[in-house]
Amino acid sequence: MDWTTLFFSFRGRINRAKYWLVGLIYVAAWMVFTVLAITWLGGVDPDQLFRFAGGAILIWLIAIALGLAGTWSGLATGVKRLHDRDKSGWWILLFWFGPSLLGGSNQTMEDSPVSLVLALIGLGIAIWGFVELGCLRGTPGPNQYGPDPLEPQGTLT
Repeated sequence: MDWTTLFFSFRGRINRAKYWLVGLIYVAAWMVFTVLAITWLGGVDPDQLFRFAGGAILIWLIAIALGLAGTWSGLATGVKRLHDRDKSGWWILLFWFGPSLLGGSNQTMEDSPVSLVLALIGLGIAIWGFVELGCLRGTPGPNQYGPDPLEPQGTLT
């Protein structure tokens, strides 16, 4: 599997190692971007931070592009991990958006016991998604989404 397929395609399957590798690459990319942006803008001194208005706009545009690419890629790799578990890629919507929607109910219901229950359900979904995507082995052998990514390809039987 080439890099563009790994990062941006919603087809096929990937194993846990590739899933975590993509996550590590995201973290490294954001760390490099942050260090370069702070360095370019003159450090973390608040008086100097936005002295280049054009630089700040360019950094915002790069951050937005990086965020959009990362979101698309995160959805794609999550869907491929679900495919490896022989599950529909639509589950990614629950794992990505369920916890934030349920946890965000605190803002509207304030100190209601219902908001606590919804937040706990959101936490449970987040933990379930973490285990499902990042910890459990995929289905052995081929499934409806493609061949097993752990089996060597092109072997003679």
